[in-house]
Amino acid sequence: MYNMVKILHSYWAYLVLLILVLAVINSIIKLVGKKEYGAKDFRIALFTLIVSHIQLLLGLILYFVSPRFSLFSESGMGEIMKNSVDRLYLVEHPLVNIIAIILITVGYSKHKKKLLSEAKFKTLSIFYTLALILFLSRIPWSTWLA
Repeated sequence: MYNMVKILHSYWAYLVLLILVLAVINSIIKLVGKKEYGAKDFRIALFTLIVSHIQLLLGLILYFVSPRFSLFSESGMGEIMKNSVDRLYLVEHPLVNIIAIILITVGYSKHKKKLLSEAKFKTLSIFYTLALILFLSRIPWSTWLA
């Protein structure tokens, strides 16, 4: 089960990044171009929210079935924090990516309450861009691209 969830989590991440980059570019271009917010923009924002939440669920399953998870009871938090690889997989990657998904969720919720197109695009641009930066900062690139 672990390997299947790990592969699914890794490949789904490509989709999340692709859709998130699309959402960020779409919102920034339409904000700068002073375009009207439409159904297509809503679907892009919603799809970004959905795929990121699916990734969160896959990540949580992977986290708890991972062989690394036993390091908490075997080594303790102090030893995990001393090892950069274990710290990345057990602390930094999950925590930062959960924060990124919270930003996506908050941005999506806030943008729905705005009445003007400019305000909607500005909210999406800010929250989704911050989430993208956080995602990119904590991807285990050496493993992911190998």
